Amino acid sequence: MNPRTEKLSLHGAAGVIEALRDAPVAGTVSQGVAVIAHPHPLFGGTMDNKVVQTLARAFIGAGWTAVRFNFRGVAASEGVHDEGRGEAEDMLAVVQQVAADGPLAIAGFSFGAFVAINALQSLWGARDVQRIALVGPSVERVPPPPLPADSHERVLVVHGEQDDTVSLAAVMDWSRPQSLPVTVVPGGGHFFHGQLPLLKNLVARHLRAG
Repeated sequence: MNPRTEKLSLHGAAGVIEALRDAPVAGTVSQGVAVIAHPHPLFGGTMDNKVVQTLARAFIGAGWTAVRFNFRGVAASEGVHDEGRGEAEDMLAVVQQVAADGPLAIAGFSFGAFVAINALQSLWGARDVQRIALVGPSVERVPPPPLPADSHERVLVVHGEQDDTVSLAAVMDWSRPQSLPVTVVPGGGHFFHGQLPLLKNLVARHLRAG
């Protein structure tokens, strides 16, 4: 992503976890560490996905250190796909190793947002989770649990109006019982083609809020 991108080899329950860490601009004191999860590995999802990179750029621009990682079975990460269960373990392992203390942000795209929601169940209350960004969250086939009620003011949910992978209706069905607001991008598809600058701006605005 930038000349100061650092390659990491972390440890998870299934073996090595491949990750990349980007620090904010030189001279900037980091606001904390953001751990970002990628879309479904069985459909080509990796930490190099453009939406994941957009999330990382938004966090870096807001003064956060951004860490992306590959789930088990993806590229150099060891293990095999585990339908979200093991992937949540992977995310928690990454958090423990790159952000053992201090301010934390959690983010994910599509399947990665599903995993982030599940990981948050363990992190909330135990860690200082300051920001949560969920983009195109996969909530349709296997709905994740609701978010902790007192986390809502720190959560941004962004979804494309014309997402044909995860329907907007499904996201609203998941968010409605929680009274959790959803930011809808007009005309947006699942991968936000042509709208990544807008997505970055929405996330950056959320990070500046409060």
